[in-house]
Amino acid sequence: MIRINLLPVREARRKADLRQQVVVLAGSVLGALALIWLVHTYVSHDIGNAQGRIAQLQTQLKQYEPQKAELERFKQKKNEIEQKLATIARLEHGRSGPVRMMDELATHVPQRVWLTGLRTEPGSLELDGMSLDHELVATLLTRLERSPYFSGVRLDASELKQVDELKLNSFRIRATTAFSETAPGANTASADS
Repeated sequence: MIRINLLPVREARRKADLRQQVVVLAGSVLGALALIWLVHTYVSHDIGNAQGRIAQLQTQLKQYEPQKAELERFKQKKNEIEQKLATIARLEHGRSGPVRMMDELATHVPQRVWLTGLRTEPGSLELDGMSLDHELVATLLTRLERSPYFSGVRLDASELKQVDELKLNSFRIRATTAFSETAPGANTASADS
């Protein structure tokens, strides 16, 4: 029988397989490095383009800064003008408010009712007066309640008083007013009957 030694062939095949694996591994590493380089180049290019676009937009923003500053000045002036107009409207309302309130009182006070005192605070009114009877006070309360300028009208006090041999009904009425501002010096008024 003939004997063949196969060990050198196996060893040669193993070396060839090892070389092939090294070549495949080296090719894979080189391919991966090439892919990484391509991705890096692409991303770097995109970053460069984005930075260039950012620089261009910042340059454009700097061109519009004077207009932006002017717009801010206009907004500030507009706010100042609106505040001044609101103040003027409030003062105008405060100036005409007491006049309208006195006109409303004059038109709603029935005959044989005398007002002896008037006190106002922003949003409220207190009337003191005298009448010949309770029905006239009730009429005054009803008329004031119907007025668009007064609400929450209520009788706080009422009593009979003897004045020069006449029995008069003394009363105090409180109400909420639609006038929130009053003119200086219009807070208190009184008259003798």
